[in-house]
Amino acid sequence: MANFHALIPAAGSGLRAGEATPKQYRPLNGKPMLWHALQPFRKHSRILRIHVVLGPVDEYFENFDWSEFDPRLQVLRCGGDSRARSVLNGLQAIAAECSPDDRILVHDAARPCLTVADIDRLIAEVGDGEAGGLLAEPVSDTLKRADAHARVLSTEPREQLWRAQTPQMFRHGLLLRALTRSAGLEGITDEASAVEQLGLQPLLVKSSAANLKVTYPEDFRLAEILLRTKSEQS
Repeated sequence: MANFHALIPAAGSGLRAGEATPKQYRPLNGKPMLWHALQPFRKHSRILRIHVVLGPVDEYFENFDWSEFDPRLQVLRCGGDSRARSVLNGLQAIAAECSPDDRILVHDAARPCLTVADIDRLIAEVGDGEAGGLLAEPVSDTLKRADAHARVLSTEPREQLWRAQTPQMFRHGLLLRALTRSAGLEGITDEASAVEQLGLQPLLVKSSAANLKVTYPEDFRLAEILLRTKSEQS
């Protein structure tokens, strides 16, 4: 039987969030955002280990209490200069404790509103599919292509377009091979795009609308509201 592992790259600086403190450590309702991102995996019975990939000189992580995640939490101080490099380094670091068929759920540290139900849906719908899959949301907005001066060039069709989210779930051996092969290539912005380079077609699994990525300062307030609502409903 394959095991399930969560892998969260958290080595970034989050400059677009507008603060000196990396955004994964910015507080949301009294806890760092990374704490919220890890919670659904702690609560999910099928997640064997939670691996957090930090920068080698991260000075923030130890300032917080992570004891409730023990003994499943493993800290890997092998983050790289990009998301893809951090994930690849993390996969290499845990290779000795994973079989090639173990499922790795890679999740953004900046997605604090993921639910256990989202993880359930991803695991159930991807199943044993060789190509893996990812949470995503169908595009509902009208899309405009612009020139360098923000003038509209054209309206783009949105049919069959999805907004990629996380977690993205793939077999350890497949994802390790995909990221190793795609290292240095342009356009590899998530794990699925690396797997696509192998000629595979990951499955898109519809996520809940609340699974937002906190990127800009105004996103923090929205995340706090969503987390508070989630807490009240649980």
